[in-house]
Amino acid sequence: QVQLVESGGGMVQAGGSLRLSCAASGTIFSINAMRWYRQAPGKQRELVAVVTSGGSTNYADSVKGRFTISRDNAKNTGYLQMNSLKPEDTAVYYCNADLRIGLGLKFISYWGQGTQVTVSA
Repeated sequence: QVQLVESGGGMVQAGGSLRLSCAASGTIFSINAMRWYRQAPGKQRELVAVVTSGGSTNYADSVKGRFTISRDNAKNTGYLQMNSLKPEDTAVYYCNADLRIGLGLKFISYWGQGTQVTVSA
């Protein structure tokens, strides 16, 4: 069964750092873009960062200069390094990736279960 499993969330004080991981497991032929989203209570889910299969990255303005998205293709794993965290970064963070699970098949979007990040003032 193909799935994305996130880890690394937790509670940290403002100014601290966390590193989220997103591991894709199962039979996977290739991974296209990998993304991190977040959803705070009472707010819509928002795109935080994306990394393409070629390594190009893009970030939401609110996290530029503080967050770094990366991936290890050999491990089918993506990462989100979060530095200088602020209380407003508190949210459930979701990994999303476009996976091809068989030869000749199209890429399908998969989601992780989410991991809570809480930043205290």
